[in-house]
Amino acid sequence: MTSYIALLRAVNVGGTGKLPMTELTAMCQQAGFAKVKTYIASGNVVFQSKLPEAKVKAALETKLATYAGKPVGVAVRTAAEMAAVLAANPFPEAATNRTVAIFLDEAPPANALEAATGQQDEEIRLGLREIYVHYGQGMADSRLKIPAAKNGTARNMNTIAKLAEMANAL
Repeated sequence: MTSYIALLRAVNVGGTGKLPMTELTAMCQQAGFAKVKTYIASGNVVFQSKLPEAKVKAALETKLATYAGKPVGVAVRTAAEMAAVLAANPFPEAATNRTVAIFLDEAPPANALEAATGQQDEEIRLGLREIYVHYGQGMADSRLKIPAAKNGTARNMNTIAKLAEMANAL
């Protein structure tokens, strides 16, 4: 069995995409996932499955679409991949609550940084299937727009570290 982390896009953020974590847990169990655990209410879940990543993603997206009545994006990583995202953080000295990885389904385009607009003091770097951003003064007043990240979902380094730890402990 492989340990996975699923990151749901736009769940329980700013009053949109209401999804109780008990419902998410039940969906994962119905999909045949084992040792299911959620972390904070923003759509983070760790579990084990015999299925390959693409089938895990498809199964969860199908369950979520049925529940929400619309597509809900899901990024999936193995426990090892999540640990690697944390280790590859290009801003290790920066505040972990102001540094995020935006999780994508595939590698970001080579021109992702050039296409970004509204950049002020933010620093941006490309990862394997992530875009890392350090928000120097925080996210609240940022005007940064990264077109390549439109369908991604961001988690700060604190959350990434906790999810990697949880998945590793399954």
